[in-house]
Amino acid sequence: HDRLMEEMNRVGEIVGSKFEPGTDRTIFMDTYAMQAKWHMWKYGTTQEQIAAGAAKNHNYGALNEKAQYRFQMTPQSVLEDRPVSYPLTRAMCAPIGDGAAAALLCSKEYLEKLPAAVKERAVKVAGVGFSGGKYRKLDEPGLTRAASDKAYKMAGLGPEDIDVAEVHDATSFCEIYQCEMLRFCPEGEGGRFIASGATGPGGKLPVNTSGGLVSKGHPVGATGLSMLAELATQLRGEAGPRQVKGAEIALAENGGGVIGMEEAVASVVILQKV
Repeated sequence: HDRLMEEMNRVGEIVGSKFEPGTDRTIFMDTYAMQAKWHMWKYGTTQEQIAAGAAKNHNYGALNEKAQYRFQMTPQSVLEDRPVSYPLTRAMCAPIGDGAAAALLCSKEYLEKLPAAVKERAVKVAGVGFSGGKYRKLDEPGLTRAASDKAYKMAGLGPEDIDVAEVHDATSFCEIYQCEMLRFCPEGEGGRFIASGATGPGGKLPVNTSGGLVSKGHPVGATGLSMLAELATQLRGEAGPRQVKGAEIALAENGGGVIGMEEAVASVVILQKV
């Protein structure tokens, strides 16, 4: 805890903003806010760009019958919501909720023995990558860069092959950052990438079609599998009004804990339509 406070205070001095955890929120919101402030200081990312991503996810969540929050939002209404820890407002922060998710995993050999109706809905795990966090240099790529590079290599695919993704947006800033770490856009350009509509309906790479954590909810232990459930639904063409047309390859990024300016552990899974 002392080392985390020391690191956050150090970053605060660089960006000109004190690290002051509050009693009305978890310390995670303050560390994410500090990450966002550093990104804003370094790359010119704006609160409006974070709000654009949050509104996009709330609008996706409104189409998901399993989402915790099912209402539409505009970037303006996101900005006007209750402040949590600048630049984050409540609508940019994931609610902790109750939820459950499960996956049935089997070998290719076992799948061959199953009925055709099961086989035609099967989704292949094409690649996986795991990584652990560290107290890194501020301009050094984060742990999800390492995890995604491993997953891309295992799958024999690249970021340009991904049709739809679910990322761990515990806050809406995280989605900006993860789009950079997963190589969906160059470092520093995540805010512009999301504000351009690239990750929304009909965009180049729809992200968090479930509504993301900020709208679908964050049932912690079940969160990662709920992302895989959404992506399997997309690859099966069963996502209804939020269906990504022709989706064949999907990526899920999930992280947990905190070490300095990043998570303690992360996983990236690439799924492929069989």
